[in-house]
Amino acid sequence: MTGDDAGREILLLGATGSIGRATARALLEAGHPVAALVRPGADLRGLGGCGRGGCRVIEGRVTDPGDVQRAMALRPFAVVSCLASRTGAAADAWAVDHAAHALVLKAAVAAGVGQFVLLSAICVQKPLLEFQRAKLAFEAELQAAPLAWSIVRPTAYFKSLSGQVARVQAGRGFLVFGDGRLTACKPISDRDLGRFLALCLTDPDKRNRVLPIGGPGPAITPLDQAAMLARLLGRPVPVRRVPVALMDGIIDGLSLAGLVSPRLRAKAGLARIGRYYATESMLVWTGTRHDPNATPEFGSDRLEDHYAAMLRGEVADDRGAHAVF
Repeated sequence: MTGDDAGREILLLGATGSIGRATARALLEAGHPVAALVRPGADLRGLGGCGRGGCRVIEGRVTDPGDVQRAMALRPFAVVSCLASRTGAAADAWAVDHAAHALVLKAAVAAGVGQFVLLSAICVQKPLLEFQRAKLAFEAELQAAPLAWSIVRPTAYFKSLSGQVARVQAGRGFLVFGDGRLTACKPISDRDLGRFLALCLTDPDKRNRVLPIGGPGPAITPLDQAAMLARLLGRPVPVRRVPVALMDGIIDGLSLAGLVSPRLRAKAGLARIGRYYATESMLVWTGTRHDPNATPEFGSDRLEDHYAAMLRGEVADDRGAHAVF
């Protein structure tokens, strides 16, 4: 950002998701004028001022060239994208994670936009799934584009690790795959991630870089999550172990049925995504292992405090498509 950019808006994509709302607030708090391209009829509640004198709301679809051109007519100095496919299904991923972003990037370059900050995902380090390949395809296009870029790859979100709070609070067991230590991550809150994305606009060290990022450490496993809930509830939390082979059997069955049923074929794809997250750590991959020490940390919000707020009823389960359980 230069002096010439003062007063020019940032175009925010994906503003109605939980991370998008947090990013809108972070951008506004940092003093950036913001314009949010949102689909017609989207729920604008909780957008941190958007539509209420905070940031400008532009109704339109990110997949529509005409709507994208209308947004670019504002001459934003940067694009910040928190946009992602809802489910990770192959068709949705290529339409949103790749094609929609490619459309916006082309329009941004033509409009003279100088900077593009992309929220990606750390799981693209080991691309076994179609949505990961779609994300990587756009990452490559962004890195080759004639503008400054930052690609942010968060480790895990609080919301993706919150699906079992209600069941444990109700006295049911905490489900883990294998021994509960197959995976680890450094989860980051929406608020801290929004602040990190906003910093990419002004910190030269974050420019033209792929940026893996997690919340404050140490890395935690599913067993650690169960222990957090036990501490907060003041009672033991039973741990129920699910064999990974059981999930493999379900995937095999759905894949076989999917030969004749598109609906079951789609379910098999979603099950593969679930298996990936249940068996792969969300930490920096060094080429031989997932390394917590190589995974940068940012922010101050901690998962255990988030769990405490959920148990008190102050925070809702807002996972959307980020659920494994």
